[in-house]
Amino acid sequence: MLGLFFGVLAWSGYRPHDTFTWVLEVTPALLGLAIVAGLWNRFRFTDFVYWWIALHCVVLMVGGKYTYAEMPLFNWLRDEFGLARNYYDRLGHFMQGFVPALIAREVLLRLGVIARPRWLNPIIVAIVLAFSAVYEFVEWWVALATGESATAFLGTQGDPWDTQWDMFMCTTGACLSLLLLSGVHARAMERKARG
Repeated sequence: MLGLFFGVLAWSGYRPHDTFTWVLEVTPALLGLAIVAGLWNRFRFTDFVYWWIALHCVVLMVGGKYTYAEMPLFNWLRDEFGLARNYYDRLGHFMQGFVPALIAREVLLRLGVIARPRWLNPIIVAIVLAFSAVYEFVEWWVALATGESATAFLGTQGDPWDTQWDMFMCTTGACLSLLLLSGVHARAMERKARG
């Protein structure tokens, strides 16, 4: 996983579309790696969650390489299907919900934080949506601090509802993650507990 992480990081950092945007976009991946490394001796996630974290980091680093508004595959999709915009930004925000939902689920279950299982999924979605809102604040603060140079980082592409779409995609990602992967994730945690 580290080989994948550093390989994609090196590729994305080689002649990115915009160096300032690259730094802004890959910083969350680097912070994620630092957090995972810092927790390694106290709380190790399942390999299942680590692989999803690695995939999320790849999405971030690809966005850093091209910017979320100029990712070539999604430009092709936009042009081929007459879409209104490059939707790589939507994928990024979907992953911002999909993967943190798994992280929150594992932490809450393994540490026994939730006493009543029926509250688990609503609390996870609330945590992920709160995280998404904080990220939107960060985007806003960066834009205020840097002006025009943050345009590629914001990736709004002229959409006045971009922030709302970002949070909606994050929430959708969290809900789908819980709906589709909870069983597989539970089995991964059982294997970790046994071995």
